[in-house]
Amino acid sequence: MQLKITTWNINSVRLRIDLVAKFIKSVRPDVLCLQEIKCTDDAFPLKRFKRLGYEHIALNGQKGYHGVAVISRLPLESTAIKAYCGKTDSRHVGAVLGEKAGLRDPLTIHNYYVPAGGDEPDPKINPKFEHKLAFLDELRTCANMLPARGQRSIVVGDLNVAPLEHDVWSHKQMLKVVSHTPIECEKLVAAQKAGAWIDVARTFVPEQEKLYTWWSYRAADWAAADRGRRLDHVWVSPALGDRLAAIKVTRDARGWERPSDHVPVTVTLDV
Repeated sequence: MQLKITTWNINSVRLRIDLVAKFIKSVRPDVLCLQEIKCTDDAFPLKRFKRLGYEHIALNGQKGYHGVAVISRLPLESTAIKAYCGKTDSRHVGAVLGEKAGLRDPLTIHNYYVPAGGDEPDPKINPKFEHKLAFLDELRTCANMLPARGQRSIVVGDLNVAPLEHDVWSHKQMLKVVSHTPIECEKLVAAQKAGAWIDVARTFVPEQEKLYTWWSYRAADWAAADRGRRLDHVWVSPALGDRLAAIKVTRDARGWERPSDHVPVTVTLDV
């Protein structure tokens, strides 16, 4: 059985529900994980997703900011939400696929929206950056990120860090820019290593090749400038390391009408 899981920072699900529908009809992921849904749970467009064939939904929303969702064609065994840094700012939702979904062994999905961190990479003067660093530290030590031996787990989301040299358009110029500063990269890599997570994109695309999932709205011509960053990630636990079939970054979505500044990233697993 193959399973397709997509992660996408949609930057307002209600504003871009037609783009989501367009993507779903084309790719038909089994599970769609969205970040920055920017709405409360009761305002989420449940009916539209159900008409599209996605009836099983786990939400952690809030008014106007942040918010995450797991949207599935397959039944969910359970869902969970975890708060970080003592805040209730809707940055995590988890779900388990199991027997109801036709899986012999359960598979856990954790969907994250890591704080962006503001503009100034100095925690002493920028509380947003201080929050981001604290979030990454907590991510490294929390139970969600430390899968037990043999546990089949996936971490997806907008992790808001481009950790590798070729995850940004210019390593040298980005070293002092939030999302690629050495301290952020070190903390994200530490969280990855703590759980022995496998970076799926970089198992298919060599580290020396440029790979982006985000392009700024500030660019007059994003495609021509191509000053991107790889902020959106899919990690799998070692138990799924030999189950990776494909990964696809839907770059074209950045050129759709009124797009998100992030594009969908889809992993295919043989489960």
